[in-house]
Amino acid sequence: MIIDLRSDTVTKPTKGMLDAMMQSEVGDDVYKEDPTVNALEKRLANMFGKPKALFFPTGTMANQTAIKLHTHPGDQVICDKDAHIYNYEGGGASFNSGVSCKLIQGNRGMFTAEQVVEAINPPDFYHSPLTALVEVENTANRGGGSCWDFEELKKIRTVCTTHNLGFHLDGARIWNALVAKKETAKDYGQLFDTMSVCLSKGLGCPIGSVLIGDEKIMQNAIRIRKILGGGMRQVGYLAAAGLYALDHHLERLAEDHKRAKEIGQVLSRLSFIKKVEPVETNIIIFELERKTDESKFLETLTNHNIRLSGMGQGKLRIVTHLDYTDDMHAYFLTILKDMAL
Repeated sequence: MIIDLRSDTVTKPTKGMLDAMMQSEVGDDVYKEDPTVNALEKRLANMFGKPKALFFPTGTMANQTAIKLHTHPGDQVICDKDAHIYNYEGGGASFNSGVSCKLIQGNRGMFTAEQVVEAINPPDFYHSPLTALVEVENTANRGGGSCWDFEELKKIRTVCTTHNLGFHLDGARIWNALVAKKETAKDYGQLFDTMSVCLSKGLGCPIGSVLIGDEKIMQNAIRIRKILGGGMRQVGYLAAAGLYALDHHLERLAEDHKRAKEIGQVLSRLSFIKKVEPVETNIIIFELERKTDESKFLETLTNHNIRLSGMGQGKLRIVTHLDYTDDMHAYFLTILKDMAL
């Protein structure tokens, strides 16, 4: 038994999901003739109260498309220093859209409306890039699965409206935030111009993200997806997984959150753990004491068939997910309690 807690992307489709995929009706999505893709796009657009949605193979491609929709070469995007679009998308913002990022020194991947105002470049000062877009990530990955305060997001929306800026949500784990905070998709649809929502993390699909947005901003989304190489054919087999996940895997995210908090509680009581970030959803980020050998710690876990991610500088990450069972959870907690380093 391998207990893989490196990410919630390691899940495999359940039998029910596989059955739904194999029974799906498909067509050519490049012609927009795949009925299952169309159904998924329509459902997600309706969930978030937006007119348009477009299926993508990856969340990175969906985010990169959104950046290109909102900006022109030479523009600037405001985001947190730990944002996925800056740290984990291969420099795509600069390569694909020719834009730079103004990094905010936020707290656990989140920042305030006041910080956004301070980061906006004066539009008449032609020596600096023109600020065009504000991007937030919910939940914040490097923030330990932290959830934004919705009232703060509303304030940032007001700033964006006042300064004529686009507002994009990287919702790779928005489902976790919605479940944890008991918020609704329509709440977010009212705030953001565009939103990328991922199906292949907490919802357990093998692939897929969807970009959702307002009519005008989404007009060229399919063209940009094509330019980025994202034209797909009989992709309804994959879209069917998304529809199944929305029906069967959304509410169960609370189980992942509960297990993550229990892991965090055990870690916080271990002498060789220096700090555990607050656990809100399914991600636990913790730091080892300086005297603790990280490689030895990871090796010990590997010897017990447990995998997790090292982030460098003594920090590590654990992510609970659909394939992490009660038996695995009990075993992992026992190993942690028994570890002697």
